[in-house]
Amino acid sequence: MEGFNYKHYDGLGLAELVKKNEVQPIELIEEAIRLTDSLNPRMNAVINKMYEQARKTAGQQLAGPFAGVPMFLKDISQEIEAQPITAGSRAFQKYRAKTDSEYARRLRKAGVVFLGQTNVPEFALVAVTEPAHYGPTRNPWNLDHTPGGSSGGSAAAVSSGIVPIAGANDGGGSIRIPAAYCGLFGLKPTRGRTPVGPNYGRAWQGASAEHVLTRSVRDSAAMLDVLHGPEKSGAFSAPLFEGSYQEAAGTPLGKKLRIAFSVKSPIGTEVDADCREGVLKTVRLLESMGHQVEEVDAPVDGDKIAKSYLTMYFGETAALLTSLEDVLGRKATAADVEPTTWLLGLLGKATSAEEFVLSLREWDRAALQMETFHETYDFYITPTTAYPPAEIGELDPSSSEKFLISTVGKLGLGGMLKKAGIVDQIAQKNLARTPFTQLANLTGQPAMSLPLHQTKDGLPVGVQVMAARGREDLLFQLAGELEQSEFWQDVRKNPLF
Repeated sequence: MEGFNYKHYDGLGLAELVKKNEVQPIELIEEAIRLTDSLNPRMNAVINKMYEQARKTAGQQLAGPFAGVPMFLKDISQEIEAQPITAGSRAFQKYRAKTDSEYARRLRKAGVVFLGQTNVPEFALVAVTEPAHYGPTRNPWNLDHTPGGSSGGSAAAVSSGIVPIAGANDGGGSIRIPAAYCGLFGLKPTRGRTPVGPNYGRAWQGASAEHVLTRSVRDSAAMLDVLHGPEKSGAFSAPLFEGSYQEAAGTPLGKKLRIAFSVKSPIGTEVDADCREGVLKTVRLLESMGHQVEEVDAPVDGDKIAKSYLTMYFGETAALLTSLEDVLGRKATAADVEPTTWLLGLLGKATSAEEFVLSLREWDRAALQMETFHETYDFYITPTTAYPPAEIGELDPSSSEKFLISTVGKLGLGGMLKKAGIVDQIAQKNLARTPFTQLANLTGQPAMSLPLHQTKDGLPVGVQVMAARGREDLLFQLAGELEQSEFWQDVRKNPLF
């Protein structure tokens, strides 16, 4: 590979070199392994290496649009038969996947080569990747800062140049938040667009969707061409799309659109000046392109959206802790998981079936409101996050919070905390930095984060764009155009690239 700069190619670019026989898949795999061994000790992005299996796969006859391209999977839900899948928790250390996920099956058919798995927060519950069991993942743009979560390991692996593509999923922003923090492109598809089975028919009641993190728009689009389509176990189906997302990414919009934007937090919290500026800069660019842009807030109640999201979040955590009995061979205890996880489970156990159903009705109400909104506006633009990346450990509970969490966990006082209004406090603290992304998860809309700004300190800032359900093609068209602008961040300029 003399004179060949692996890191400067996206996934489709590498696959084209393989197709032309200018490079062999095993050469790509060995370069990705070399980079992993060189960079991962500083970032802690990869927690399970599958080098020998990757080398074996690279020696086989590979076909598909990504033939020979190295890729990491995320250490939750993206199972490979007989491989560990720990979800960032010591409770799953002895667990081995019983079958390939449908997600992995479709990627195999596309020709990718799996190198291993990336770090996640325990059970993918928070927007930073600092699990107690594996330790924190660090942002390649500044190793003192988080790459976000829960797909933080994947974001760091792509942003550092180890691989051009990595597996990700998004139940409350877990693709878009790491994309924003690491200068990447990240799209959450429409509910039901990509597979979550075969072990489940729905992930987080349909809030969560599987996809990837990439450096280029076309890689994300081509990956959605590979992944989209119904599955046997799927509880949801997305509106039919018979075209090519990759073609959409390379096709100009061709018409002037009506676009709404807001820089105000939907829960009334502060928004950093850099995050606001990223949106305003994008708005000015879109206006210069001839689009009609208006400052309009989404027609939903942000506080109700936050509370209904947390109701699901608590309930899913409680159900997960109960299901750990199948893995551990006994009932789970507080010692099996991190203290905050246990507390979330207690809050879930203190949540009634009535509350859960009412929260889902709020999702449906918001979905109708947003579909009606998109009859007027093609896109809705906001900051992806309200703040740039936090420093590692910055969001850890304080000493008094740790004491409270420990005490509540030991005494099982989840119901008491709910009555005391602790849910509102959790909503404010946990969502204040990332209040914009949950809406698309609950409504089922597609949404993407675009790397269009940087702070004065050189940290990436993302701009979120939402569209009506089923209109990923429209998002890819816009992203493809904006990717050519001077504002698009070049990930190759980050310190580790």
